[in-house]
Amino acid sequence: TIDSPDFSLRVARKVRAANPSIPIIHYVCPSVWAWRPGRAVAMKPYVDHILCILPFEVKELDRLGGPPGTYVGHRLTHDAGVLAAQKAQALPRDLAQDRIKTLLVLPGSRRGEVRRLIEPFGETVSMLRARGHRLRLLLPTVPHVADLVKSSVNRWDEKPEIIVDPQRKWQAFGKADAALIASGTVSLELALAGVPMVSSYRLDPVARAVAPYLVSVWSALLPNLISDRALIPEFYNEYVKPNNLARQLEALFADSGMRAWQKDGFAEIARRMATDKPSGGIAAGVVLRHIKKAP
Repeated sequence: TIDSPDFSLRVARKVRAANPSIPIIHYVCPSVWAWRPGRAVAMKPYVDHILCILPFEVKELDRLGGPPGTYVGHRLTHDAGVLAAQKAQALPRDLAQDRIKTLLVLPGSRRGEVRRLIEPFGETVSMLRARGHRLRLLLPTVPHVADLVKSSVNRWDEKPEIIVDPQRKWQAFGKADAALIASGTVSLELALAGVPMVSSYRLDPVARAVAPYLVSVWSALLPNLISDRALIPEFYNEYVKPNNLARQLEALFADSGMRAWQKDGFAEIARRMATDKPSGGIAAGVVLRHIKKAP
């Protein structure tokens, strides 16, 4: 079974009940380490092995009493766009105070995220300009929110260049001096590319009420969890304020300890996630071993 745990694991249960001799391997570990950890133990009777795409998941499955797992690697570690951006980010960079800085602005891929973050992100940009920073703004987005993004940034003092094409997105990652992002999987893309960043998120009222009872991780960002340290500053809800975000970005624009801390940490993440061959080949090897052992 592949991903979509609520559906796939129901299928796995029924297959195990119908024919216990069939090996059942699930690709992409459910986020038991983040929420609903009881799912790990619940999977063990009917899932023989989990193919994990994050390096810490194997230990987390063991800690939570789940099925055995194998880290097979993540598709991003072999992605041509990520590798090109990573190469560009590794080049020497002029961080002089008076140089125009390229800032990536990523307000999310869901309409609710964009609506809740586009205003404070615009105010942050205005604050940076008021403090004397000259900026080139690049805003990669996805087609289903592009119209909302375009109409929303019309209210900004300085308009960003909006990027929808995926190839141009990776080129923007390579050019960026820093990024202001909505918390999400884009943080891992940026970390593997080597782009310093500040993260923020505003939950809707319902999610804000229930999150403390469901979420069991100390950080919402995969790079922080993979490195097991607070590499990327995170601001949530009432702390998503332009002054907070601008102050952190100013440190990343300079040749600062914070910038070096992130860049070094991101290089370590890339090393931890690296595999000798693409994840599909590693996963296929695990599946074949289980097939050979089957009665």
